Amino acid sequence: MHCPFCQHSDTRVIDSRVSEDGATIRRRRVCEACGERFSTLETIELKLPAIVKSDGRREAFDARKLRVGFDRALQKRPVSEEQIETAVRAVVHQLRMAAEREIPARRVGEFVMGELRKLDHVGYVRFASVYRSFEDVADFREELDRLERDLPGEGQLPLLDAADAAIDGKGRKR
Repeated sequence: MHCPFCQHSDTRVIDSRVSEDGATIRRRRVCEACGERFSTLETIELKLPAIVKSDGRREAFDARKLRVGFDRALQKRPVSEEQIETAVRAVVHQLRMAAEREIPARRVGEFVMGELRKLDHVGYVRFASVYRSFEDVADFREELDRLERDLPGEGQLPLLDAADAAIDGKGRKR
């Protein structure tokens, strides 16, 4: 590691600390030539698969885009930043475990929906409505019914109260 101050090639590690999540190591270093101290951050570099879009385009995976998707789905919902970060890391982990060079964007979306289902049902439905291109209220109702059937409450607020549940397929109250 070259010294950022004098460019000398001989630096020595004087302290190392692992981050809370265990994903990085912060190293405190000293330059043997000029005596200046500086810190470095060491992370694991794993190549994530390229994302294949529905039109066939390929692009590099971008964790920022993933985070933005979670943020939009969970906007104004009672979900902490820590929970969102954990969900993002879970999706990245699933991508790494896929051990493929390319992965369809649709599959990434499925990973995201799986994490959103665990976090917040409203956020899940928001994401699913865009991801699955819901056309009308009937599509929403069908997804809500599937969600309520597959995952009973588990400490989350109900998606609909009893009065709202009485809506027909065209969005009208029964």
